[in-house]
Amino acid sequence: MQTASSIARITALAVGIAGALAFSHADAAAFQLKENSAKGLGRAFAGSTSAWGDASVVATNPASMRLLDGRQFQADVSAISFSADFEKFGAYNANGTPISGGNGGDAGMIAPVPAAYFHVPFGENDNMHFGVSLTVPFGFKTEYDQNWVGRYHGVTTDLKAIDLGAAFSYDVNPYVSFGASVFVEHLTIELSNALDMGSVINGTAQQKAAAAALAAGGGAAQAQAAAQAAAQQMAAMGFYPGSADGFVTIEGDNNAVGYVLGTTLSPSEDTNIAFSYRSKVEHKITGGKANFEVTPATAALLAQTAPGTFIDASGKATVTLPASVTMSVSHRINDRWTVMGDVSRTAWKSAFDQVTVDFASNQPDSVLGFHYKDTTFGSIGTEYKLSETITLRGGVAYDESPTSYEHRDVRVPDVTRKWLSLGLGWTPKENTEFNFGYTHLFTNEPAINATSATGNVLQGKYDVGGDILAASINYKF
Repeated sequence: MQTASSIARITALAVGIAGALAFSHADAAAFQLKENSAKGLGRAFAGSTSAWGDASVVATNPASMRLLDGRQFQADVSAISFSADFEKFGAYNANGTPISGGNGGDAGMIAPVPAAYFHVPFGENDNMHFGVSLTVPFGFKTEYDQNWVGRYHGVTTDLKAIDLGAAFSYDVNPYVSFGASVFVEHLTIELSNALDMGSVINGTAQQKAAAAALAAGGGAAQAQAAAQAAAQQMAAMGFYPGSADGFVTIEGDNNAVGYVLGTTLSPSEDTNIAFSYRSKVEHKITGGKANFEVTPATAALLAQTAPGTFIDASGKATVTLPASVTMSVSHRINDRWTVMGDVSRTAWKSAFDQVTVDFASNQPDSVLGFHYKDTTFGSIGTEYKLSETITLRGGVAYDESPTSYEHRDVRVPDVTRKWLSLGLGWTPKENTEFNFGYTHLFTNEPAINATSATGNVLQGKYDVGGDILAASINYKF
């Protein structure tokens, strides 16, 4: 017999609403994006905030705006191609019967990631700088066929965070600068998954029958017998694990404010060392929407046995996107060669360990554990000035995933990856520069062993892959 606590877990508070409003385990690793510069991509983002002449520092470290040459505008766009093909080992309902459905198709996609920057120096000897940026620091999307074997774990996951920022910096002297920026971040979430309503209704009936037997003075044996009889009755009516699918779609959005602090030190005119901190951003979603699709027979039984559940409702959740700190170094060896390195740390654990969801219905609050761990990204790269107009770039990186086998799910089948990057810069005019970057991601095949709130088990592995192509234009005026 299922216990009351286990029955409670298969009600609406964990079947999909909760995971969706908190956007579950939704690319640096997980759903963090580094793709804000074609120039940076070409060297695996080594020297991301310390290299000369990349206006993306307006967003990532305003202190490095002194490394920019005068007034300028830069526009970047990256195309991220992500593939995720599930290879099924096993998929079973709570009663051990196989779940029907296919492998879901390629859940990945090709997504554009835009960025834009404006910089202007001012003040005595241009020792102050102002900048405006538009970036996408977080984003991810996976979408499976609606009837695939993992439908109870996830069908659609779509998350985007867009930042609009204003930055200021002050050069103490040619060797020391400090900067800060404030940004407004708009977060949108859309998620969907199937609901095993057969398990929900069957389990709820068992719980009620067992509770009634105990209230009548019966013991554990009587409660178990009553629950088994209720399970048989529900099965006869067509409600057993996997017998009656429902579907839920979740949407939510929020605006919140964050900031970036930075300092850039230049012990010599050929060496820059930059430190930057990006704050966490707390999104309080108060108007999330959960839309349910259930059969009339399911809705009728729910109205009797669990009124106020699995109905269209709003919800509240606080979603915190993580803080990060970066150290970046660039050194110009001579007129042709420059070498760079980056190390960054993202505080996933404190921001994204668990999320509490509050429903505007009869469903109680749910505390959801995600168990992300802090991650490290490290890269080294180089630039070679082939001529006055052509610059070649290259780099490698190690990008750690915040999730693991124990906690990996279908929404973001993330895994630690290695980067190999190449880039090209072309300056046809003194005031105009074009840059192109390409990165290939090397990954292992992440395995998954997940159990849904209704006891549906999914086991298998993924064939994942990723390629990124970026282009930019920088115009000085």
